[in-house]
Amino acid sequence: MKSLTIALKDLTRSFRSTFALMFMFGIPLIVTGMFYLMFGNVKSDDSISIAATNVVLVNLDEGAPETGKLGDTIAQSLQNEQLASIMQVSSVDSEAEARQMVNNAEAGVAIIIPADFSQSFIDPQGEVEVGFISDPTLTLGPQIVKSVLHEILDIYSGVKITVAEAIKQNGSMDAQQISGLIQQYMAGMQFESAGQGLVELRSPSSESEENLLQSMVAPIMAGMMIFFAFFTGANTANSILHEDEEGTLQRLFTTPTSQIEILRGKVISVGLTVLVQVVILIIAARLLFGIAWGPLAGLILSIIGLVLTASSFGILACSLLKNTRQSGVIFGGLLTVTGMLGMINIFTGNPQSSPLGIVPLFTPQGWVARALLFNMDGAVIGKILPLFLAMLAISAVFFLLGVWRFQKRFA
Repeated sequence: MKSLTIALKDLTRSFRSTFALMFMFGIPLIVTGMFYLMFGNVKSDDSISIAATNVVLVNLDEGAPETGKLGDTIAQSLQNEQLASIMQVSSVDSEAEARQMVNNAEAGVAIIIPADFSQSFIDPQGEVEVGFISDPTLTLGPQIVKSVLHEILDIYSGVKITVAEAIKQNGSMDAQQISGLIQQYMAGMQFESAGQGLVELRSPSSESEENLLQSMVAPIMAGMMIFFAFFTGANTANSILHEDEEGTLQRLFTTPTSQIEILRGKVISVGLTVLVQVVILIIAARLLFGIAWGPLAGLILSIIGLVLTASSFGILACSLLKNTRQSGVIFGGLLTVTGMLGMINIFTGNPQSSPLGIVPLFTPQGWVARALLFNMDGAVIGKILPLFLAMLAISAVFFLLGVWRFQKRFA
């Protein structure tokens, strides 16, 4: 009971310090908030705006009695109103003129329909190539036009295959039969219907944007929480050295309270301070940034693991120090290095990345980071439990060594 009283007294004193409060809560939330604001601005507008590409069309198709002028239908398809927002089509009479317009940057794309385009549908072995010339300085516009043209030509490829198979099965077909077959095929495809367009533009949904934002900000918040929880554990444990230097610890030892009970109270205060810090940061991050921490059971195990490892690590580090003058160097160097190594998982965005994936596990922070990242990804409890047991074992070793050294020091 006396140990708990000592712990609560130290806990109250820790939270009276403005500097400590800023260090425990302010900095982690401010840093995460900065990233939240930066990534939050990377959003699409309500609509996608693509500059229309100037397309010049050369229709040299002479037609055929059996098919008519299929080149004309291609021209009509390219000039469809549904495509007006992504391409503006104009016609010229010669291929040379079209090439010159592309070279002079008067058009981004030139499409040349050859003279024997329609005739090639009568000959099953006939092949024809539609010319496509684009301005090499343009990227997106010509690719969109090329994609639309391919989709249109795929339909005509189906017409050609249908006609070829019909001639193969019937031996021969007259112009009227071939024309009727083509019309029937085109009607079946609803090529000129007012239904779904050839190109559909969609803006990313607000839900997908929010998920992307969370995937970037949530690991950063987890990293900040782990990083500063270890500093809190070390700084709180360092109060034992402060009291030793100020003489208040020796006065406590002269009271009826046993030395073991006093040290136990000091150790409990370290764990309670870190626990309060972690719980408040988790709740604040949820309310301020909407961070989803994952399944509750895995989150509880991760929190317990973080509190135990941060507290025991701080106790062990302080037990190795001779005085508070050494704490600045040790905390600033040791905790920063181990913290950065433990956060490699967060920097890479992949807790199993190779070859760096194994490096964080050489630090206690790395085990906590891996557990939190797994849990935020929705991992089952069976995947978190081995990490928790590892953190429990590490904490036990740190705690026993730290308490043993303190007992030996104040014996």
